Amino acid sequence: MSRKTLGIAISVLIVGALCTQPALASGGGGLPWEAPLQQIQESITGPVAAAIALAAVAIAGGMLIFGGELNDFARRLVYVVLVAGILLGATQIVALFGSSGSSIGQVENPDPGLVRIDG
Repeated sequence: MSRKTLGIAISVLIVGALCTQPALASGGGGLPWEAPLQQIQESITGPVAAAIALAAVAIAGGMLIFGGELNDFARRLVYVVLVAGILLGATQIVALFGSSGSSIGQVENPDPGLVRIDG
């Protein structure tokens, strides 16, 4: 490459980098995949998912108990369905024990005269 071509290429790169800075620095809205992920989260934690998880656990458990002689593939398939049912119903299982998940709240200072010093 000649010196002139190299100078033009570097100039174009610098101008391009300076023009993209305002576009990259601008905030605004969520990312494009947040809405579909939120919808998936609501789908796998709702009442329909709880019913599907309960049915999957009941059917897979029944197959393992009353299925008789299952070959290795069928037994592994039943285990996969059982685990998937347990994973889908995990939020409902945790809710049975009275836990509703973690929450991050504001810690209030019980003593207004107490001063916290970080350092």
